[in-house]
Amino acid sequence: MNVLLIDDEQAMLTAMSQLLSRIEGVVIVGMVRSRAEAVELASQQAVDLAFIDIMIAEDNGLTLALELRKRNADLDIVFVTSHKEFALDAFDAYPLDYIVKPVSRKRLEETVARAARGRMGKSYTGNMDTPNRLSVAGFGGLQISGEQGETLKWMSRKSQELFAYLLLCRGNRTAKVRIMEEIFHDREEKNSELYLNTALYQLRRTLSTQGMKAILVSDREQYQMSLEQIKVDFIQFEERVSSLPTVDESNAEAAIAVESMYTGDLYEDKPYGWALAERERLSDVYEAFAKRLAQWLLENNQLHQAVQIAKKLVRRNELDEEANRLLMHGFAALKDRRSLHLQYKQYEALLKQELHIQPSAELAEWYDRLLASEV
Repeated sequence: MNVLLIDDEQAMLTAMSQLLSRIEGVVIVGMVRSRAEAVELASQQAVDLAFIDIMIAEDNGLTLALELRKRNADLDIVFVTSHKEFALDAFDAYPLDYIVKPVSRKRLEETVARAARGRMGKSYTGNMDTPNRLSVAGFGGLQISGEQGETLKWMSRKSQELFAYLLLCRGNRTAKVRIMEEIFHDREEKNSELYLNTALYQLRRTLSTQGMKAILVSDREQYQMSLEQIKVDFIQFEERVSSLPTVDESNAEAAIAVESMYTGDLYEDKPYGWALAERERLSDVYEAFAKRLAQWLLENNQLHQAVQIAKKLVRRNELDEEANRLLMHGFAALKDRRSLHLQYKQYEALLKQELHIQPSAELAEWYDRLLASEV
């Protein structure tokens, strides 16, 4: 795997090269200290993985990453930096990883191994042209844009829906009969295949405008859409959640950035009945992850960030006691008594109104103890 190191500090370049040189399969093709050097080297050398400092002297590492990815869409990006505050912005460049200094050999080994796994199974034809790509934002609605950021124009709502459906198949084959049942259930059975064929034709026409007609194939009454040239937010979100089984100091900023990816439920503004089960599953994945992250932030005195995540959870489900508890504990830690009391009373009133119950004994006792401590 050809690796490029970009950092304006020579000491950091030396340290990174020493660590990476001990990892099997890594070939360091260059160590540079500026944007210009990086662009020039990447245009001359085949690079698989780039480690980039976000602040490179006068240059912007985020902008450089996007520039390198535009030249080589298969390039994996890893940000290595001391600047934690850029974590959210960094994920706009779809990096493989975000590592906060100091860097350990074990962490680098994990990152290189993940890059290698991601490259396994890809077919290389010898054509070095950058493949066309689509970007899909499925959280909070459905937005599909081309490589230059232009919004795709659909010939019909059904062709867009078919594209959204095939995204959920995640590159796997799906039977024609199942597609007809899921998407064209409101049509007469004898006409549903005609409607499907029309939608498929329209979808191929739309994909052809991006040079991607070939990603949609049919075989023995089954259809399959390759996702190799498509960046999908909800797929990346779940992959990144899976890569963070625990939250600790080394990955907290990356975890915060992953949480921020969830900007709403899957296809939220679309009436896709077939997407309901997946929408609920991803919602559960998000809420479990966000609660775990908020708890860690509370325990590590990152209170304002914890409160923001807890507020987001409460807005999603006002009756969720764990979310309300996290938010109230955050207010208590911030010594924001007014917000704490208001939140408890609102939660108490809502439970009574909607479910005719009281808050749990554990939460009520904690709240009473807090009141007593103020007297």
